[in-house]
Amino acid sequence: MSRTRLPGLFGFVGAVLLAAAANAQDRRPEAQPPAKQPVGGSQIEPFMDCAKACDDCGRICEACGAHCAKLVAEGHKEHLKTVQTCQDCATLCSAASSIVARKGPFWDLVCTSCAEACKRCGDACETHAAHDPMMKRCMEECRRCEKACRDMLKQASGVPTPKLP
Repeated sequence: MSRTRLPGLFGFVGAVLLAAAANAQDRRPEAQPPAKQPVGGSQIEPFMDCAKACDDCGRICEACGAHCAKLVAEGHKEHLKTVQTCQDCATLCSAASSIVARKGPFWDLVCTSCAEACKRCGDACETHAAHDPMMKRCMEECRRCEKACRDMLKQASGVPTPKLP
């Protein structure tokens, strides 16, 4: 390509990029808070709030489970129970977060299970919370998630769950 054609090519490419950016901006929604959208005759916000609490708890339980596994490896066998409760709680919280966020047909079942798992995990971590900051954090997060799931079940108790074929 000759030097005289190169600036013309870059000018053309620049114009195409500017046009694409302007077109994308035209399709972008205004900078407004998201509207509350009804789902199945109810608000989705309680579901999203519960899903976030479950997701947050799942991450802390994963971290606490790894922490407890390290303690067990160092000879603190009393942490074996918390390794297992944290791992199981993290798995249930992760499943609950996914199902509740999409308002799946089993949201009520998974909320019930998640609340109970968080209660048990929180109770197990509470036995070590006074002297272990990680376990205290896990206990607190489990309590928050348990409350969010139980509140979700109360608040959305009138929301019909979809019928499966």
